[in-house]
Amino acid sequence: MTMSIKRRLIVVVGPTASGKTDLSIALARHYNAPILSTDSRQVYKGLPIGTAYPSEEQLRSVKHHFIAERELAEDFNCGEYEKQALERLNQLYESNHTVVAVGGSGLYIRALCEGMDSLPEADVTLREQLTSRLKSEGVEALADQLRELDPEYYQVVDRSNPARVMRALEVCLTSGQKYSELRKGIRKERDFQIVKIGVAMPREELYDRINRRVDLMVEAGLEAEARAVLPYRHCNSLRTVGYNEMFDYFDGKITLDEAIEAIKLNTRHYAKRQMTWFRRDSQIEWFSPADYQSIIKYIDSQFGE
Repeated sequence: MTMSIKRRLIVVVGPTASGKTDLSIALARHYNAPILSTDSRQVYKGLPIGTAYPSEEQLRSVKHHFIAERELAEDFNCGEYEKQALERLNQLYESNHTVVAVGGSGLYIRALCEGMDSLPEADVTLREQLTSRLKSEGVEALADQLRELDPEYYQVVDRSNPARVMRALEVCLTSGQKYSELRKGIRKERDFQIVKIGVAMPREELYDRINRRVDLMVEAGLEAEARAVLPYRHCNSLRTVGYNEMFDYFDGKITLDEAIEAIKLNTRHYAKRQMTWFRRDSQIEWFSPADYQSIIKYIDSQFGE
């Protein structure tokens, strides 16, 4: 496959609350480019506060794709994202030389840039058994078994997402191999040039930003948003930090203050897992989010400008 120098993808990655959105907007304006989201939760409708959609002003200033495009009840996975994101990119490249991709979902970014690995098909009987265990024992029990079978993947998986924990455990049990090893497949060739930018900052600063962001989400109406989507709590789209804790509050298991503190703690843990994941990608060049001029200079050098 011959790469066209006119087809370029700038990928912005980093942990939650690190400033990826603001940077992506600045880059999109600089390169006159649309934005493709690689966030596995912002793709769903009805979750603007809890998943931190770009602001209305940001959405108006730059055309975004895969933001609030899917219904909460839809099952949208990495394989489907890979297929549809590549189709969308082909459409965008008809009128744009450059596209900016941004998000913190490692699997979506891998699907977009490298493709998904060929993994064993789901075993219906095993899936039913794991689903039953999930209901009776909770995701923690499945995660503990995953830790025994594949400690490497356990360290990076979003353990608040039962679907991902269950799928990894299913693959381990079906194949007799580690999920983390089976996922190290051959990279698929892409017909566009990729430059990856990582956004990083000192841990204390990031954790403070996370705590303040959660407080702002609560002020903006996170509780009301979570109540509005409560009928869909069983859907994979809502098995994520922010909503899990609010649902526990609605069930009377914890107080509102405890739910807020749990969201902060679990978000910090999630950010740590994100950084563990991204640090393994040697193609990512890391910058402070404020180091805009250096980021532009680096991107231009990679694109030969």
